[in-house]
Amino acid sequence: MRAAVRQAVSVSVATGLYGISFGALSVAAGLDLAQTMALSLLMFSGGSQFAFIGVVGAGGTAGAAVATAGLLGVRNGLYGPLVAPRLGVHGARRLLAAQLTIDESTAVGTAHRPGPAARAGFWWTGVGVFLLWNLLTLAGALLGDALGDPRRYGLDAAAAAAFLALVWPRFGGRHAVLARAVGAAAVLVALATTPFVPAGVPVLLAAAVAILVGFLAPSGDEPASPPTSPSTPPAPAPDGPHEGAAP
Repeated sequence: MRAAVRQAVSVSVATGLYGISFGALSVAAGLDLAQTMALSLLMFSGGSQFAFIGVVGAGGTAGAAVATAGLLGVRNGLYGPLVAPRLGVHGARRLLAAQLTIDESTAVGTAHRPGPAARAGFWWTGVGVFLLWNLLTLAGALLGDALGDPRRYGLDAAAAAAFLALVWPRFGGRHAVLARAVGAAAVLVALATTPFVPAGVPVLLAAAVAILVGFLAPSGDEPASPPTSPSTPPAPAPDGPHEGAAP
């Protein structure tokens, strides 16, 4: 559990820092403070949020912005069947868990064997990212132009690096060859389709590769349960939420 919490804290800090970039870019795209905070508090999916303000900033309609953000947000729904059995929550806690099911919380929670460590990883990451992402979104929106171009601080690269550090251990172990093949195929599909389809669709097509392999691979070749996380957390070099949240 200590390893899971340390990992969760490091990922939360690395991902949350990128919220300042979203806040500044959202205000620059024409949204006011209340609208910017509503996106971070309610949508809480970094990739979807950036897609939304990207369409708005380019002069797109509200419908186009919602559709683009929605396509990217669909991936979070795919995490539900994986996360729900590990948490075993009901009622209001289930609703809270759904709100906190993002790329980072899913990655940390599933990086540990089912049990207390997996639950701690999920909750610490989800709550940590939520708090820091929203606080720094507020800071970015208030500071606005005083920050200059947020991308010059390298926060976007830090978010991606932190998430890569979570995913990387999955490419080792008994099923390393299959895992690497799936990862490579997903990357190729996303890169090949990005110039031709709306934002968000390449992510879904890449996920479809893994789903297809899961259905077709013989039972003996299916990926094993996620390995126990190493004792030391990944060093952010942070998504979306991404995704955020990270991105």
